[in-house]
Amino acid sequence: MKSVHKTVLLNETIEGLNLQKVSSEKALVVDCTFGGGGHSAEICKRYPSVKIIAFDQDQGAFEKAKDKFKSLDCEIDFVNANFKDLEKFVSSGVDGIIFDLGLSSDQLENSGRGFSFMKDEPLLMTMKENPLPEDVTAGDVVNTWSETSLADIIYGYGEERFSRRIAKRIVDARQKAEIKTTFDLVKIIDSAVPASYKRGRIHPATKTFQALRIAVNDELGVLKIGLQSGFNILKSGGRMSVISFHSLEDRVVKRFYKEVEKEGVARLINKKPIIATSEEVKNNSRSRSAKLRVLEKK
Repeated sequence: MKSVHKTVLLNETIEGLNLQKVSSEKALVVDCTFGGGGHSAEICKRYPSVKIIAFDQDQGAFEKAKDKFKSLDCEIDFVNANFKDLEKFVSSGVDGIIFDLGLSSDQLENSGRGFSFMKDEPLLMTMKENPLPEDVTAGDVVNTWSETSLADIIYGYGEERFSRRIAKRIVDARQKAEIKTTFDLVKIIDSAVPASYKRGRIHPATKTFQALRIAVNDELGVLKIGLQSGFNILKSGGRMSVISFHSLEDRVVKRFYKEVEKEGVARLINKKPIIATSEEVKNNSRSRSAKLRVLEKK
């Protein structure tokens, strides 16, 4: 199955890396979130002498996107690993790093792992294509975590104002039967929130699903480790482009950037986040919430 993912802020992200200054040499770029391969493929087109190391936990991502690289000359190595382990595979000398956070359209539409509340799938929500028995899943969370813990993550990671009502309804429902699928969970959420909320701009399950996905994959903790590891392997003058899609991610990125700037070891390329143009939003609604921040190591 081919990738259906549309890359967000493509030009702005690559231009932010300022690779033209090293294009005469063999620049090294790390794509920490390969996904549909859009950023990596475009870098290959613009800078054929570049070497790319592409990370993704989902081995299927590389299979879906490999056709994009058949006619391209640049060297690309695929690493099936979480970007928190960057320094196990790359030690130093990196000219550019990209983090495109959040879910790819492929994971939403085709993974079969329960990321989307629009499809009836098993409640997994793990970024791994083949989770191990010891890996936590969304099913584990909703069926075993305490009501207080559920309410805390749904509020903390989803910023869901009806978190307590949803958590209580989840606990009540699982006492009658195991919550197995996304539609099971959507039905529970739907029964917990007021009618006016269901008529709102976003689907009432959106924030709870986001919260569960973040908790299952420890996305904020992994991001903090990944940002520091990425900064460690950047060479002086190297740049990091990070695209976030919700306020919690953006807060982590913004805080990290400010810390290294304050320490005098980096400078911010853009003080305010770069957002998608109205034209891009029209062509790709996912880009509406995207924020790009670029940092250069001194």
